[in-house]
Amino acid sequence: DGISDDERIATDDMIAQGFDAALAGLIDSRHEEGARLAKVLDSQVSSIDTLRLQAQDLATTQSELISERIRNGVSKLLESSPPLSEDRLAQEAAILLTKGDIREELDRLHAHCQAASELLKNDGAIGRKFDFLCQEFNREANTICSKAIAPELTQTGLELKVVVDQLREQIQNVE
Repeated sequence: DGISDDERIATDDMIAQGFDAALAGLIDSRHEEGARLAKVLDSQVSSIDTLRLQAQDLATTQSELISERIRNGVSKLLESSPPLSEDRLAQEAAILLTKGDIREELDRLHAHCQAASELLKNDGAIGRKFDFLCQEFNREANTICSKAIAPELTQTGLELKVVVDQLREQIQNVE
C-alpha cells in the first residue's frame, strides 16, 4: 500500500482537523442565521401585537355597530306579530353582542405574543412550539375576521392573517 504509519496518522490528523474546522464553521453559520431569523420573527410578533392593539381600538366601532343592529333588530321584533316577550328580546340582544365580541380573541392574541417573545429568548429547539403558536395566532385571526362587522376590523383581521402566514413560513426554517 506504500503509505507508512506516520503518513497515515498525519493524513488522519489533517482530515480530523479539516472536519473539525468545517463543523465549527457550520455551527457558527447556523448561529448567525439563527440570530438573523430571531430578529425577523421578533419583528413579525411585534407586528401581530400592533395589529392586536389596532383591533382592540376598532372593537369600540364594532360595539357601536352591534348596538345599532340590536336597536334595529329590537324595533323589528317589537313590530312582529305576536310581539316577543322582554326575556326573548334580551336573549336576542345577548346573542348579537356575544357574536361580535372579540375581547377573548384579543386577550388570547396578547398571551400568544408574550409566549412567542419568551420562546425567542430560549436557546433550544423552538420550531414545533412556535409552529403551534402560529396555529393559535391563525385561529384567533380567523375568529376576529368572522366576528367582524366593521370593515376596518375586517381589514385589520386580514392584515393579521398575512403576518401570521409570513411568520409561519419563517418558522419552517427553525428547529
